[in-house]
Amino acid sequence: MADAKVIPFGEDRPRRRGGSARAARAVDAVAAPAQPPAAQESGPVELVEPGRAPAGRTGGAGDWDRRIAGGLAFLRRRLTGEYEVDEFGYDKELTDQVLMSLMRPLFDKYFRVEVKGVENIPKEGGALIVANHSGTLPLDGLMLQVAVHDHHPAERHLRLLAADLVFMLPGVNELARKAGHTLACAEDAQRLLEAGELVGVMPEGFKGIGKPFGERYKLQRFGRGGFVSTALRAGTPIVPCSIVGAEEIYPMIGNAKTLARLLGLPYFPITPTFPWLGPLGAVPLPTKWTIQFGEPIPTDGYAPEAAEDPMLMFNLTDEVRERIQHTLYKLLVQRRSVFF
Repeated sequence: MADAKVIPFGEDRPRRRGGSARAARAVDAVAAPAQPPAAQESGPVELVEPGRAPAGRTGGAGDWDRRIAGGLAFLRRRLTGEYEVDEFGYDKELTDQVLMSLMRPLFDKYFRVEVKGVENIPKEGGALIVANHSGTLPLDGLMLQVAVHDHHPAERHLRLLAADLVFMLPGVNELARKAGHTLACAEDAQRLLEAGELVGVMPEGFKGIGKPFGERYKLQRFGRGGFVSTALRAGTPIVPCSIVGAEEIYPMIGNAKTLARLLGLPYFPITPTFPWLGPLGAVPLPTKWTIQFGEPIPTDGYAPEAAEDPMLMFNLTDEVRERIQHTLYKLLVQRRSVFF
């Protein structure tokens, strides 16, 4: 399989030719009959995500022809390397056509996520979305990506900042980069924000997802306010985000610290089902989620040197944390049940 072309920010995006010509010809031979004559004459075939019909169409033989042809065209580009990734390894086409499609049933059908306040996310330009973190495994970050993409009118993509451990795990490392995740460092975050990207950060880190079930929905420390400093330098707004429902998917009733140290993990969770039920214990409980985006906190009114003011960092960090915590309590009061 050929390598994709790396496209730095701000440059034109030409297609890369080359790769496995034999494989491409084989795919073309299969794809050709699947394309209706009209599609062959008018240009490229519409690529439709699995499970989603094209706009204005409800199904039928023509719809399936377009899906098959689009899928084969996608496969051809993967085999020949005619696709693009940015300098962080983000693969937009793979994310839209495959990864989002895999996460969407979990979002829509399993957790039945309700999204509120999406209008608080800017239609364009950079913004930093700051959310609480929970759930033993970081499924909340993935659901947050789907929420932003599927519910924002501009179908924006969220670039999550991830911990070092994510990029040390074989397989997970590559998938995370292709999905738009990047290392949680100020330099990368600032470059993404200045390039007009939406960046997501969960400042609680492992302290949030690895906390005991008895401390659910109680925000952990937000660090030293590095995310505030980054937003100030880039002059982008901070959007607080509160996630309810993730805390109960894996109720963590214990932590095997010795085993965690042996495995090089921040914690080794013990839940009512794991490790007692083996692989079945890794299935999350089907809780009902709510994701609410709060009103943005502007940062463009501060002087450039404000990013070096520790008192300002503390005050803004505390404001963001308090907004998220207050909204969590509000959503919990409104919630009828953990599962409905």
